[in-house]
Formats: sequence, C-alpha cells, structure tokens
Amino acid sequence: MRTQYLVPIFALLMSGCATRAPQQVASAPITPQAVAPAMEPAPLSALVSAVNIPHDSFTLDNGLRVLVNTDRKAPVVAVSIWYAVGSKNEPKGKTGFAHLFEHLMFNGSENAPDDYFGPLQQVGATDMNGTTWFDRTNYFQTVPTGALDRALMMESDRMGHLLGAVTQAKLDNQRGVVQNEKRQGDNQPYGIVEYEQLENLYPSGHPYHHSTIGSMADLNGASLADVRSWFKDNYGPNNAILVLSGDIDVATAREKVGRWFGAIPSGPAIKPVAAPVPTLPAPLSKVIKDQVATTRIYRMWAIPGLDNPDYLPLQMSGLVLGGLASSRLDDALVRGSQQAVGAAASGDVFAQAGQFVIWADAKPGLDAGVVSAALDAEIAKYLESGPTADELLRATTVYASGLVSGYETTGGFNGKAPALAEGLLYSGNADHYKTELARAAAITPAEVRDVTRRWLSRPVFSLTVEPGKRTEGGELRGGFVTEGAAKVAGPAYYRNPAFDAQGAARAAAKSAGIAIPPPGDVPQLDFPAIERMTLSNGIKVHFARRAAVPTVAVRISFDAGFAADPRDALGTQSLLLRLMGEGTETLDSSAFARARERLGARINGFADADSTSFQMSAMKPNLAPSLALLSDYVRKPALASAELERVRVQQLAAISGELNDPRAISSRVLVPLLYGAEHPYGMPPSGLGEVSVVKALSKDALLAFHRRWLRPERANLFVTGDTTLEELKPLLEASFGNWSAPAEVPVAKNFAASIPAQTSRIILVNRPGSPQSMIYAGRVLDVRGKDDLTKLETANDVLGGGFLSRLNMNLRETKGWSYGVRSGFSAPQDRAMFTVRAPVQTDRTGDSVSEIRKDIAAFLSGKGVHDFTHTFGRFMSAEELALSVNGSARELPGQFETSGKVLDGIANIVHYARPDDYYETLAARYLAQTQGDVDNTARATKLGDGLVIVIVGDAEKVRPQLAKLGLPVEERAAPGQ
Repeated sequence: MRTQYLVPIFALLMSGCATRAPQQVASAPITPQAVAPAMEPAPLSALVSAVNIPHDSFTLDNGLRVLVNTDRKAPVVAVSIWYAVGSKNEPKGKTGFAHLFEHLMFNGSENAPDDYFGPLQQVGATDMNGTTWFDRTNYFQTVPTGALDRALMMESDRMGHLLGAVTQAKLDNQRGVVQNEKRQGDNQPYGIVEYEQLENLYPSGHPYHHSTIGSMADLNGASLADVRSWFKDNYGPNNAILVLSGDIDVATAREKVGRWFGAIPSGPAIKPVAAPVPTLPAPLSKVIKDQVATTRIYRMWAIPGLDNPDYLPLQMSGLVLGGLASSRLDDALVRGSQQAVGAAASGDVFAQAGQFVIWADAKPGLDAGVVSAALDAEIAKYLESGPTADELLRATTVYASGLVSGYETTGGFNGKAPALAEGLLYSGNADHYKTELARAAAITPAEVRDVTRRWLSRPVFSLTVEPGKRTEGGELRGGFVTEGAAKVAGPAYYRNPAFDAQGAARAAAKSAGIAIPPPGDVPQLDFPAIERMTLSNGIKVHFARRAAVPTVAVRISFDAGFAADPRDALGTQSLLLRLMGEGTETLDSSAFARARERLGARINGFADADSTSFQMSAMKPNLAPSLALLSDYVRKPALASAELERVRVQQLAAISGELNDPRAISSRVLVPLLYGAEHPYGMPPSGLGEVSVVKALSKDALLAFHRRWLRPERANLFVTGDTTLEELKPLLEASFGNWSAPAEVPVAKNFAASIPAQTSRIILVNRPGSPQSMIYAGRVLDVRGKDDLTKLETANDVLGGGFLSRLNMNLRETKGWSYGVRSGFSAPQDRAMFTVRAPVQTDRTGDSVSEIRKDIAAFLSGKGVHDFTHTFGRFMSAEELALSVNGSARELPGQFETSGKVLDGIANIVHYARPDDYYETLAARYLAQTQGDVDNTARATKLGDGLVIVIVGDAEKVRPQLAKLGLPVEERAAPGQ
C-alpha cells in the first residue's frame, strides 16, 4: 500500500519561517517597518469563532467513553482510541514498557492472530499508527466507511482478547525492534539531549524522570508476566476513550461500538500518579560532547502541565521568545548581533508537568561563553518586560491558525478525533479545544509576563553540547536512576485486587471463532473537479474547492528545481530560497516575518529535483492580504546583501549538520555516485550543495538564477480551499496576473549526460562510535516519472514499500535487527531511482546486507522465497498481490481527505501530464493488475542489478562483517572530514 501520488525522493522543504543563521557578530540594528494597509489582518476572533467540531457522546456499561463526530466530506471514518496510561505509569525497573507493549498490540490478538496491519492494509487504511507518550497510549487508523466493522473488531479484539496471542517469541522480537528504535534515535545529532533534560530536571523516581523509550537494561528485563500485568491493569475499556470521526452518525456508532466492545468487562481503575513540578535547589550546569555541527547552548526549566492554567501563557512565551519567525531570540541573536546561527524556545507540556526549553546554536568560531551571556541577557530582558501586545497577537494568531488547519483531518496525529480525545482525557471536556482557542484570543501581555516570570525565575538547568567525540551514549540511559543522582524511590507497582477477577472475566468473555469482518465494497473516490483559468500574462490556474475548514492553500510552481543548479555551482537554489525568505522590496526580514504572523499565514519556499515552489496556507478572512504578501515574496524579494552574508552562514551550518547525520551522509554519498557528476540529478539530494560553492556565491549569481528560472512563463498556480474561482480571479490577477517576464533568455535543463554504468559494490563510510549502521543502497532505472509506474509500485509494495513488505518483515519483524526497512522509487522527470534504506544494529550490518540482497534476488529470480509463514514459488504470490492492489485501491479516499493532499494531487496531474480523472480511474487500474504483469515488470526493470550499497557506521566494527559478502569494499571518511 502506498501514497497514491508520486513524491520525488529529492524533496526538501526550505521554510520561509525557518530559524536564520548569521555571518558576523555585529551589524546595524534592524529597523522595523509597518505592514502596508492592504495587509491588515482580520481580528483573531474571526479566525476562531467558526471553529467547531460537533460531536455526540455516550458511555457503554463497561465504562468505555465514545465520541462521535459526523463529517461527510469523504467516505472514510477515523477510529482513534486513547488509553490513559503512558510511561509515567511504569514501575521502577520497567522503563520503556508502555511503549514496548504498544508494539506488542500490533502483533496479533486471539481472533486476529497475525500482524495487525494486514487486515487493515487490505481495506486501504490510512493514518494507521500507534504512539506512546508520558501520559497516554493511542492507536488510530482511518478506514473506508464500509470497513468500519473490521477496524472496530480489530481494536476490540486487542482490547478484550490479546494475551492468548502474545508469545515469548513475539516479546523477544519486539524488544529487539524497540531497542533498535532507541539506537536510531540516539544515533542522531543531539540524540542524547532528551536524557539529559529529563534526568536533570526531574529527580530520580519522578514519573517524568525517565524517557518513554526506556533503558536497554529494563527492556531486556521485560517478561511475559509483565505483559500480562500491564494488559490486565491498564487496558480495560473504562480506561479508554474511543473517537469516531467522519462518515458516520451517532445511531450507527452506538450499534457498532456496542456490538464490538460491549461484552468486554471493565478493568481495574487506574491508580493516580503524583507528578509534582520540581524546582532545582540551585542552578545546574553541564557540558557534553556529540557529533554535531556547532555548539548548542540550552536553558531548561520544569514547568506546569495541562492540569495548571499557567501552561498556555508559557506556551505563548515560547512562541514570542523563540517560536515565531520574528521571535525575540531570532531578531536579537540571529538577525541582530549575529552571534548565533539559530535559536528557538518552546513550552512543551505533558499532563502534569513539562519543560520550557530555550537553545541557541553558536556561530562557528565564536566563543560559546559570549553566546551564552547574550542568550541569558535576552531571557532576562524578556522576563522583565514580557511580550508586547503585537508580539502576543502574532503568537496567538500563529497558534490558532495551526490548530484550525489541523482540524481539516478527521484522524491522524492532529485532526478532529485526537482533538476531542485529548480534551476529554486531560481536562474532562471534549470541547476543551474551544476553551483553549478562546483563552488564547483573550490572553493579555501582563498575564503572560507574570506567569513566565514566576516559573523562569527559578534555578535553571544549563546544558552545553559541544562538537566532539560523544562522551555519553544512550545504551544505559532512559531509566529511573542516573549514576550519581539522588536515589529517590520510584512509584510502587501495586497489584489491584480486581486484577485476577478481571482476567478471569476476560477469559470467560472470549467468543470462540469471531471472524474478521469483510472489507466492504471498494469506495469510489470523488476527486474534486479541477477548474481552470488563465491569467492575463498566461499563468495557468488550477483550482479545486474544499470547504471543510476556513482555509485556502495556494502554490505557485516553476519548472526549475535543484536540477537547474549549474553543475559548477551546486547549492545556488537553496541559498536563493533562504535569501528570499529574508524580506521583500518593501518589508525587511523581521517585518516580512511579522506580516505573515499577523495574518496567520504559513508561507514557504521549497524545491525538489524538477520544481521550485512557493506555498501559502491562509485563513479565509485573510486571503487577500496573504496573497499580496505571497506575491511580494515570489516576485519582489529584497535579496539584500547583508542578509545574504547571514543566510550564507546558515546554509554552511546546515551542510555541516548533514555531514554529522548518518542518513544525510548516506544520501550525499550514494546519489552522486549513481547519476554521475554531469547529470542534473548527480548532486546531494538535499540541494544544500557544497561548502566551497556556497562560500563563493554572489548576489548577482542568485539574482540571475531568479530571473532565468522563476519567471511567469515557467509557472503554474494551484489553489484549493474554501473559496471559488470567481472570488479568486481578481485576487490572482492583482497578485500575479500583471507579472511580466524578465529580459533574460530562459534556459533549459540538460538531461543528455550519460549515467555511469553500475556495478555492485560497497562504500563504507566511517562514523566512529555509531550505535547503528545506516545502509542505503540504490540503482538508476530505465524508467521516468511520466511513465506508468503502477505495476512497478505494486512490485515494490511487496518487496519493501510498506510495513508488511518482505524486506521489513524480514529485518524488523523476524530478525529484530532494525526499527524499519523501506524501499522505494524517486519519480523525477528524467531517470528514476530505486533505493533501499535500512538502519540496522551495528553487529548485524553484514548479515543485513546479505539478507537484503537475498530477498531482492529471490523476489526477482522466481526461485521462491519464504515469507515467514508461506513459501512462494513465484516472484509474487496471489495473496501478496491482492493485499497490495486492494489496499491501494481502497485507500484513495483517505489519501485525499484534506485540501493539502488535493493540492498535491492536482500538482502531480499537471507535473506528470495526467488526465484530470487520473486518480478516479486509478483504483480500477490497480485491481486489473495480474501476477504475471507485475512479475514481468519487476524482472524487466532489474531492480537488484548493479546495486551500489553505502554503509555509514563504525568501520572498525563493520569492516570484518563485510568480508564474507563477496563484494568489493571501498572505505571512505565521512564527507567533509
């Protein structure tokens, strides 16, 4: 099952709201500019007044609370179930267990004993996942309306009938998967900072002292007895909230929920956990080293959580200080003194506590003590004065617009279902989102100042992360007790007297032979009609109306992309995009940021291999001024010399960051090898380019690129949202219709360069001390993005494209060596690329390469492959084909639930020259595929031939494992070293 529109693998978001980087320590002060009258925003009250998630509720006799939101915009229903248990409920010595148990919940139940994803992938579930955090565990999926019974049966079976399907083998396997998830997180730059934050702000034994991922030792100690205890004590229906949002009404919900969940007996009541907000006895300071690009300076405090009204003023302070594009720290340290290349602040809250975190990345070469003092001075200044009325208005507008945009989705991470569930779980009121929005609109600068001063005047934890060899790993971190810390007893693990009775009741309630419901009919995608018009200057406009929320998305795309970079000047476009975000001819950098924030508009520029795009998401009441701002951004960027020197340092820092990130390192090495230096795609795929080029690029070079490539005759405008083409026409004519092409002669990309012949080999990139190896393998194919790739995508679905694919099931679910393995295709205008990415534990690097090669060879050879339950004698079995094509056909309505996804779909229709009904006819094309068609396509494409394998890891530990593979091995230092 896959995303049903092609997204080039080169895609890189270059946000106009990103943190900026400086070039020099001192500069002239920035003079704020007033926003033009045409850009005056609507009142914040107008943005929040229309926000409404209507819902009904009922409670079953067993205590399961149910919320139902009817939303008929698509034939899908989001199913979201929240359990009021998280890592804060873990007993001493069992850290990481809540998250480990979440993994086990996807490994089958008594009446659905196989992997949870299989039956739901077959019906085309989207937004399917589960997450664990400190205070809760949630599971969610969005399914076609006809498959709702199947989703409810699956959720009810693992709530009521799980333990009979949990085995020691499953526990051991998922323990390995979780431990590799931990290694994967630890392996990132700054990957151990969370441990420092929690272990130092909260005393040992405090429920928030240990990380949700837990410690290796505690994970190793988890037993089947622990699984049974956790399930019986915490996973009763009376400890859960079920939300259904979408194509359903409350009467239907009552019948279905009662049928599937009504017989599950109540469980024991969850014992409340005390989690007071701690205060450090004195300021605490620590310095650690890590493989990072620049020194990062942190200031941290424990703060109240959602159970204390102070959390919202603190979150607003996080935005004002370091969360806005025009934040205090950004203006003072990044734009102003230019002592930092980036700065940020946030108030991150849990149910009963949280952290206020401020950080600044020191400008390379500048003494960290100087930056530290400047950071402290800005914090002190803010605590003294608090936010201005304008700063607070911008913060609350950005906050509100972000929430409102999320509510277009029924489920997932940020949609209507989680909004209702969070409100009921944490505040006892499903409508809490309304209360929160209203309070944000009414909050005063004095309240924010006083609350922030009260909490941030307490002793601070100061952490400095310096570049160097990591001195403290993550293997032993994440538990209750830190070496040298005060040992405070953790929460006692109690045995509820109802424990045994509840377990017996569940066993008695088991209904033998509950069948998984049928998948239902294939839903019909009703892709919105694409309306078109042409502006006076020839720019084509493609529009689809979506009125679920009062927002409008606009994208102007140009035939350019990173492939347009001159071969001797890679990084040109990335630097141009950064500079364009730093002001227009009428608004300097700070004023441009403030204008966006006042309007609640998100505006950014980004590129992939073939296209350069500028996108805006605007609140409907502010559409006209937001479009005017987008036009200025695209057509009249200031490209100020002073700003160029500052963003140049920012891009150099970003390149340095890539050279310390194992995933980015593997991409920077592999892709240029595959395409060759002369091909437009033969570049680091992020588009950041090379250090020597970025250091030398001039303003004239950037201006020339803008004039040659970002021109009206190369543009298409895409619009979706709560408006009409009639309303849009005068607004688009005023903003883009009077744009004339510059005099410079347009240029074209040259795809005539030959691609190097590929031979299988291994490139070992040494990254000492890595707890994981990053494997990234690939080859260039003789197909292009405009070709019909549906059969090739189906083949990839089975091989490595999804959770149930052969590669992932082998290395993750069977071997337990990786948190996840995926294969996929880029889809550029010219030659496509097939890749496999596998982060694996270091001691299994060679074995993993061997398994990947064997799985690909078996898939393509027709010699048969063991899929861990069956042996197939073909390239693809009938069962695998059915799972892929049924899932792909049925998931289409869920894939286009939001206007943003529709915008992507329209852009792809235009980009790849597809007919307007492309997505509406796609289901039939999937279902018409045969095993022979897909097998022959995969064989003809020769996915495994000449596979070049890049491994980024600890060469001393990995090198001996590669000798037995029979492939040439070339060893390299990491790029830039």
